[in-house]
Amino acid sequence: MVIGHINDLEGVKIQGSEVKGALKKVLISPQEGWDGWCMRLFTLQAGGHTPRHTHPWPHINYITSGQGLLELDNKVYELKEGSFAYIPSGKLHQFRNNSKQDFCFICIVPEEGEG
Repeated sequence: MVIGHINDLEGVKIQGSEVKGALKKVLISPQEGWDGWCMRLFTLQAGGHTPRHTHPWPHINYITSGQGLLELDNKVYELKEGSFAYIPSGKLHQFRNNSKQDFCFICIVPEEGEG
């Protein structure tokens, strides 16, 4: 069993030339006993974004606060608190914060997606 609070976890700043203002916190992973899966919380600062990328695993996202954009297969979707998305494996995607407040979302991936 794992019980915690997001404020007690240390975040890791995502580095890279195609990333801006992104922080990741791993909430639950195989290390905590959730075999095969990982749940992370991403925070994008105002103007921040993830890289445009693909990978061989799907993921599920749930927006916990703020608002932003999801580009998925060259279409742009507006997201806000309470929105959710399923991104199939191999699909080009990017999250962007187009607001002045933090844009936070949960991302659940198979274990191989956390590395």
